[in-house]
Amino acid sequence: MAKIMKHLNRHAPAITLVLVVLFWEVACRVFDVPTFVLPRPSQIVASFGQVPLSTWLANIWATLQIVIIGFLISFALSIPLAMMLVNSPLMSRTIVPLLVIIQSTPIVAIAPILVVTLGAGMMPRIIITCLITFFPLVVSTTTGLRAVPEELIELSRSLKATRSREYLQIRLPYAVPYIIGAAKVSVTLAVIGAVVAEFVAADKGLGYMILSYTSLFKLSQAFVALLILLAISLSLYQGVALVERSFFGWSLPPKR
Repeated sequence: MAKIMKHLNRHAPAITLVLVVLFWEVACRVFDVPTFVLPRPSQIVASFGQVPLSTWLANIWATLQIVIIGFLISFALSIPLAMMLVNSPLMSRTIVPLLVIIQSTPIVAIAPILVVTLGAGMMPRIIITCLITFFPLVVSTTTGLRAVPEELIELSRSLKATRSREYLQIRLPYAVPYIIGAAKVSVTLAVIGAVVAEFVAADKGLGYMILSYTSLFKLSQAFVALLILLAISLSLYQGVALVERSFFGWSLPPKR
């Protein structure tokens, strides 16, 4: 009995998901819910084949490249900026309020303005993705860089270590768990940013497909696009976790 309970606890998320899908299927059949209101899971699976595979792949790539480019730009800019914020109190007092203002502004409201200003190409979509992912990376990295024990900083300075060695050998290693944690959050937010941008102005992408199919009441295909977006988010999250385990395993807490 104990082995069965342990097995159930280990697979509880998968079992719960299966039960939810079964309940969804049965409820739609029993109450005869129209497809344009809420399609059954079996209809969603069947609708995947109603769209050519090349169309799915082209739109997946259109969204994925915006997600990856936007996230990488944010990541590349956030770490140097966080280092400057830690190194300069004046810059911290100047820039942090601006970052808070940008983060507090609804991206949905900014997106149409960026499209009018920059056109309907990739640039506004990349910028929208960067705006969503940038703030968590900067804040978390800055927190990690400041979390170093003051004794280590004083010791390094007493040994006449340069500022670059202080960051590379002390502050950045301490900040790795904070940076990886923020990257896990930001890489999923990048998917949201790309979809929001595609809702505003795009002629391809999974967000564009969802908008188009819902306007035509083809909810089955829209659900397929939504599930693909979910798969992309989970895959990117696991990709960051894989990088953490492969290259920064020393920063992980010990297994119990």
